[in-house]
Amino acid sequence: MKIRQFFCKTPATLDEFIFKVEMKRFLLAVLTAMLPIMAGATDILTLQQCRDSAVANNIDLKIARQKITVAGHDRKIAMSNYFPEISVTGAYMYNSRNIDLLSDNASAALSGMGTSFQETLQSGLGQLLANQSFQQFLIKNPELLQAFSSMGSIDISNSVNAIGKEISDALELDIQNVFLGAVTLKQPVFTGGKIVAANKIASLAEDLAEAQYDAGRSSVISSVDNAYWQIVSIAGKLRLARDYTDLLEQMLHDTEILVGEGMATEADLLAVKVKTNEARTALLKASNGLSLSKMLLCQLCGLPIDSDIELADENLTEIPLPQMCTDKELDDIFADRPEIRSLELATEIYGKKVAVARADMLPQIALTADYLVTNPNAFHGYRNRFGGMFNVGVAVNIPIIHGCATWQKVRKAKAEAVITSYQLEDAREKITLQVAKFRKQENEALEKLNMAESSLSSAEENLRTATVGYTEGVVPANTLLAAQTAWMKAHSEYIDAGVELQIAASSLAAAEGNINRE
Repeated sequence: MKIRQFFCKTPATLDEFIFKVEMKRFLLAVLTAMLPIMAGATDILTLQQCRDSAVANNIDLKIARQKITVAGHDRKIAMSNYFPEISVTGAYMYNSRNIDLLSDNASAALSGMGTSFQETLQSGLGQLLANQSFQQFLIKNPELLQAFSSMGSIDISNSVNAIGKEISDALELDIQNVFLGAVTLKQPVFTGGKIVAANKIASLAEDLAEAQYDAGRSSVISSVDNAYWQIVSIAGKLRLARDYTDLLEQMLHDTEILVGEGMATEADLLAVKVKTNEARTALLKASNGLSLSKMLLCQLCGLPIDSDIELADENLTEIPLPQMCTDKELDDIFADRPEIRSLELATEIYGKKVAVARADMLPQIALTADYLVTNPNAFHGYRNRFGGMFNVGVAVNIPIIHGCATWQKVRKAKAEAVITSYQLEDAREKITLQVAKFRKQENEALEKLNMAESSLSSAEENLRTATVGYTEGVVPANTLLAAQTAWMKAHSEYIDAGVELQIAASSLAAAEGNINRE
């Protein structure tokens, strides 16, 4: 109760007013420190923590990291072209019919060859024995007669038929179940430099993916820095709006007393009320702006947008000065800027693409080796067994002409390389202008901060004397209101200058390529 009476009592001097404001801030700080115990802790984030969270959770950077992984796999794939290609092939085929090398008539004739021969022999012997002259000859030679008689009784048809059947069966190839297996080796010997160029392109592409990731990281960090210091600015202006509202409410209370004592007019009271309402409206806008700015920062950091966060620099009464770095040489800036590295790598890649296109005009030489196994096989006759063989050879491919398409590919690759070199030159010029621009902005922001500090000191002294004079009734209300407005403006300009210097320093660090080196 005594504390309430103390704060409700009209201060006699500006020092007493300042003392009361400081006491209010002290009590507010104590209550703020007790809130985490009563209602759950608030996350306090530093600038570096915000940066790390944004880099870890940004979707575009996650994609960029995966592109680096993909480029690494592509590099390993290109490296594999130096080594031999070994493959194993297996096949099985079922056929409904076999292959017969003889026609049906020839096969039947061969199978009945013994019967035909026996009939021909018997017919020939019968005709020979029916000849009178031959009969007289046999009578004179009884041994020969006995031999011809024996030949007539011999039956060789079955034996010869069996031989014919065996020959016919041998000429029928059994392909009902066919098995095939092969082990193949192919080793490139000379490809016109295509493999070497492709490996270099893959390595450069991996470096390019890393450079693009660095460029995206730099952009994300710059966005986080801007959002962070924007919140610091709004939080500072919110505190300023509260103090300004407290001043006006105190003045309103004093004016009401002075009107009652006849030392101020109703017009003075009305003017103070208008200013007080304007201050309350500005306080509400600043509070809403702070909430929206924190939502934006949470979104950038990958946090839930309704997270209860507090920045480490949010409650600072003085915005810290950024670390001022010495100016870098342009060559060092170009070396550290990921955009320049990306374009340099792209230029090298297109140069290697020229070599790849030219390789299509050169001979291609490869060493080949195979081991084949089949069932049935034709080694040592046709047999239903597994049999294999190996072979070694050299394959040479010499391109002659293909409608000049290869020449056009070479020229296209050269033109693309020239385009990239132009883009690189243009990027260097733009970065040179960008660095010069941000250096001037940093110097201007530093000068603004120095002037804002001087103006703030004068505005505080002016407000002090105006408050004392108004309390004593020697200064009109308009003069005090003007002093309060000037004090408000000076504080606001000081906050703006400090935040502008921080943002300018962050932008210059990004322009000089220092962010990715931190």
